[in-house]
Amino acid sequence: MSSWGQLYFQDAASPLMLQLISFHDHAMLIVTLIMAIVSFALISLLQNKYTSNNIFEAQEIETIWTILPAVILLFLALPSLRLLYLMDEVSNPSFSVKTIGHQWYWSYEYSDFYDIEFDSYMIPTNSLPFGDFRLLEVDNRTILPMQTEIRMLVSAADVIHSWTIPSLGVKVDAIPGRLNQLGIYLSRPGVFYGQCSEICGANHSFMPIAIESVNFPTFTNWISQFSK
Repeated sequence: MSSWGQLYFQDAASPLMLQLISFHDHAMLIVTLIMAIVSFALISLLQNKYTSNNIFEAQEIETIWTILPAVILLFLALPSLRLLYLMDEVSNPSFSVKTIGHQWYWSYEYSDFYDIEFDSYMIPTNSLPFGDFRLLEVDNRTILPMQTEIRMLVSAADVIHSWTIPSLGVKVDAIPGRLNQLGIYLSRPGVFYGQCSEICGANHSFMPIAIESVNFPTFTNWISQFSK
């Protein structure tokens, strides 16, 4: 969970988010090196008192500063493309969960288990238990097992929404009439919060997402209570 003065990412709760953070660090290292070289060249030119009015071309240096940026871009593009494909990959999920965005709440369907369906509304501030997070806690959390490949099917019933969990590194648009999918793998237990990331109306800021990651026996016990 992020704090008010936090400048970095939330702690990763999935392998995908770990790789996104690693790519961010990789990109920032390259950007820092480029800034250092450019700053050094700029300061050197400003302090240089010599001039040369007789040089009209420099084929060698032009070749270098054409090829070198292309090589640097390869070091950024290849990991980026790999991550983009990983974010879209859904391989051998154990089960599927469907989430539908409404104005202004989320509904969930566990169609693989006894047709479990429930709505998830934000708990108002005046009803919030002590210690819970304002504008983030919901009345019905989405219970998911950790260390299990899960497919999330995302859609909307009215306008465009966006289902986003920062600590999992997932963000997918919920579009009416269209079914988007993404894969989720929770690497540790905990409660992970998100919010709608697409402006969807007056109460856009009041439709949070709360995912509770539990071990598989706890998940099966939670599922079994709906079959009674």
